[in-house]
Amino acid sequence: MESQRDFACIAGTRVVSQLRKEEEWIREPCILGVDEAGRGPVLGTMVYASAFCPLNTDISGRGYADSKTLTHEARGKLFRAIDADHGVGWVAHIMSAQHISHHMLGRDKISLNSLAFDATCCVIRTALENGANVKQIYVDTVGDADRHRERLSRAFPGIEFTVCPKADSLYPIVSAASIVAKVIRDQSLMDCQQSLKLQGEVGTGYPGDAATVVWLKDHIHPVLGFPPLVRHSWETCARLLEPPEAVSIKFEADEAADGDAANGPAQQRLNFARPGGAGLVESSGLGRHTFFRARKLQRVTEAF
Repeated sequence: MESQRDFACIAGTRVVSQLRKEEEWIREPCILGVDEAGRGPVLGTMVYASAFCPLNTDISGRGYADSKTLTHEARGKLFRAIDADHGVGWVAHIMSAQHISHHMLGRDKISLNSLAFDATCCVIRTALENGANVKQIYVDTVGDADRHRERLSRAFPGIEFTVCPKADSLYPIVSAASIVAKVIRDQSLMDCQQSLKLQGEVGTGYPGDAATVVWLKDHIHPVLGFPPLVRHSWETCARLLEPPEAVSIKFEADEAADGDAANGPAQQRLNFARPGGAGLVESSGLGRHTFFRARKLQRVTEAF
């Protein structure tokens, strides 16, 4: 199945699923597991996945295990079995490298943990909104398990959460989610590379993989950096973008918000009306670079 479906995600995010909405069991009490793949790599997508099935179904004998303990062939075979099993549903949230970098490096920075929490909520919510009567949820965690459980319980009141490290080894439903996430992540990396027409062996995508580091060095543009397959927010990229591999660029920054004696007062913010509604006030632009002052340009977030 993974060879027939394109899981490329170059920008933004996408959700793929096998929801089993037509099955009767989906309205019975269900359990759901959540796990991720691709949190640490410098290349490609990060994938969060959920798998769910009836609460009274015993799936312990199906060979589901932590995806990291399985071979590539075994994971593929199990994924095809999960996807074809009318008694199991799954949801995957694919997050592009560009999406991760944009939020981690943006003006209003969002941490990887926050992105991961939103993805976890997405794969749970998608199952719920499509009819799954989920009563118990098991989640693999990297950080503080108690804090993670409390946040999820607030987001989904009435559902019992079990959050713990190594959940993908302890609970078969989390193992199933782990397999879905890992297979889609691996296929997504290849699909993204093909879509972007990028050549070369990317390796596992982890910073410690020699093949990945070689690929990164071979794909540095001295001014524009790396292609969209790469997470620019990783420290690995910052180190590689230093001279002589890349050109050092210095951008003219805005003056400090409060101004200083040498540069004069800070720029006044644009107001559309004086207090009491008496007319418009034009920004002076003092304290800003001449490019912005000459064009009377203002940051959107400060203008509204």
